[in-house]
Amino acid sequence: MRGATNRGRHPMRLLPASRFALTWALATPAWALAVTPATAADTLASMPSDLSVTVYRAPFRSSGSITLNALGGFALISETRTVQLAAGLSRLRFEGVADGIEPSSAIVTGLPAGVLEKNREGKLLSPSALVAAAVGKQVTLLRTDKKTGKSARLAGTIRSDAGGGVVFETSEGVEALRCSGLPESLSFTGVADLAATPTLSVLVRSPEPVTRTVTLSYLARDFDWGADYVATVAADGKTMDLGAWVTLANGNGVGFPSAQLQVVAGRVNRESGEVEPLDVGGPILAQCWPRGSTSDPPQYLQIDRAWPLGAARDGAAKATIQMSAMAGARLMDVTATAKKVEQEQLGDLKLYRVPDRTTVASLQSKQVRLLDRSSIPIMHVYGADLAADENAASAPAHVLLRTVNDVTHHLGLPLPSGRVAVFAARGGATLLEHESRLRDLAVDEEVEVDMGDSPDVQVTAAKDQTTIDPARTHELPLVPGVLHLRSAQVEAVNHVDISNALGVEIQFELRLRLPEGGRVIRADHSLGSKNGRPIFRLTIPANETVTLRYQWQHTTG
Repeated sequence: MRGATNRGRHPMRLLPASRFALTWALATPAWALAVTPATAADTLASMPSDLSVTVYRAPFRSSGSITLNALGGFALISETRTVQLAAGLSRLRFEGVADGIEPSSAIVTGLPAGVLEKNREGKLLSPSALVAAAVGKQVTLLRTDKKTGKSARLAGTIRSDAGGGVVFETSEGVEALRCSGLPESLSFTGVADLAATPTLSVLVRSPEPVTRTVTLSYLARDFDWGADYVATVAADGKTMDLGAWVTLANGNGVGFPSAQLQVVAGRVNRESGEVEPLDVGGPILAQCWPRGSTSDPPQYLQIDRAWPLGAARDGAAKATIQMSAMAGARLMDVTATAKKVEQEQLGDLKLYRVPDRTTVASLQSKQVRLLDRSSIPIMHVYGADLAADENAASAPAHVLLRTVNDVTHHLGLPLPSGRVAVFAARGGATLLEHESRLRDLAVDEEVEVDMGDSPDVQVTAAKDQTTIDPARTHELPLVPGVLHLRSAQVEAVNHVDISNALGVEIQFELRLRLPEGGRVIRADHSLGSKNGRPIFRLTIPANETVTLRYQWQHTTG
C-alpha cells in the first residue's frame, strides 16, 4: 500500500474542516439535487492496477542539485482502478493519490454517468488528528496501575487539545492526559473523516449496480527532473565519451510502484493556485506535576506523531529527534537504473520515455540512463568577447569544447539542459577538469561545453590612435561588402593581441559587440558572422602572439 509521510515543509496545525474539504459542484443536474450527499453509499476504489507518471521540469530551476523539499515541477498521473458501484448515489473514494494533487485537474473516465462533485480530503490519520476530531465527544480512558497491572476504564469527554495537550473530563473531574502518574491511553469510537493516505472522493450516480474499470488522471505538485552529463575527454583531446542520466525526484509522501515513466523537456505555461497542504498531525504533549509527587521534578512526556499507513517506522518507537533524523535520511534516498530512455516528439516539447516500468518511490531521487556515446569528435576553441572599442588589460581567454549534435558526430538526438561534468584521461586515471551547464539542444545544433578560462592564452585590447590619418587607411583592407565610407564616422584603429603559451597551436575566436548602427569596415584578418555578431576566427601558433587590427564605423544618418 502506498502511504503518506510528513515531509516537514508545512507547519503542523489543525485547520477547520472546511479548509480541507476543497469541494465544488460540477454542472449538477436538477434530479441529482433531490438527494443530498449524506445519503450516498460510501465506496472504495481498488488500488491502482496500472500507473503512468509523466514529470514536467520546474520552468525556472537552474541546473543545480534537485532538493526534495523544494521541488518546483509537477507531474501528470494516470491511475487505472476497479470500482463497484451500487445503484443510486455513491461517494467513490480514491485512496493513495499524491498529496500534492490539484483537485481541480482531476478527471475520472469510465464511470456510468458524470461526476457530480469532487473532494480532496486533506486530514490524515494521526494521534493529534484523532484527538482534534474527538473534542467534545465521548472517549474511553484506559489507566493502568503500575503495581497491580490492572487497567481501569473511565468514560470521559475531551474538552480541549490546545497547544498539543489533552484536557478531558471524567466522573472524577477535569484533568490533563498523563498527569495521574499512571500509564494512560485513549480509546476512540465514532471518529470519521480521517484517512490513512491522501484521498480524492467523487460523488457519482449509477442507474444500476455496476463494476467498472476507470481511469483517474490528475496533476500533482512536488515533482521535478533534470539531466546530468558526464564527458570524458581522450588523452589526445580530439574525442570524448558522453554519458547522461535523467535524475527524477518525487517529493510527495506517496509512491507509484511499477509505473510507466515519462519526462517532458520544454517549458509549459501553467496558471494554478496554491494547494492546501496535508495535515499529518503534530505530537501530543503532556507536562505536569503527577499527583502526590510535587517534590519531584516534572517529567516531560511526549506521544510521538504517528506515521500514516504504508510509511511506518521499523522497530520500536523512538524519540522525535531520531524520527526526524530518519526522515532526513529518507530525503537523501537515491536509486539508479541502467534503463535508457527513448525520445519522442510532443508538439514543440520533447518527451523522453523510460522503456521499462519502474517504481517512483516517495521522497526519493531516481536516476535513469539517458544516453551513452563514445568517440565524439571535438575541438578546443579559445575565445574572447570584447566591445568594439574596448581597452582591456591582459586577461585569460575562455575555452569551449565544441562539437555538433548530429549522427556524423555520434550524437543526433535532442539533448535536454542539465549539468555537465568534464573529466580528462591522464596517465591511466580520470580526473575532474570542469563543471558547467548545457542548454536545451536540438538535432544539428552546435554543442558547446564551457571549460572556464585558460591562463595559458592571454588577450589584450587597445586603440592604436584616436584619429585616423586618411593617408594611412590603405594599410587595413576594406572588409568585403564595404564599398565606400561616405555619411559615416570612422573610429580609431583597434588592435587585439592574442598570446599562446601552449606547446600546440590553437583555434581562437574573437567576438565583437558593436553599438546599434556600427559595423566593421577594415580588418587585416578575415571577418565572419555568428548569431548576428562579427567574429574573427584565427589560428594561433604554439608559443607565439598574433595581433589583429580592425576599424569600425558608426553610421550618423
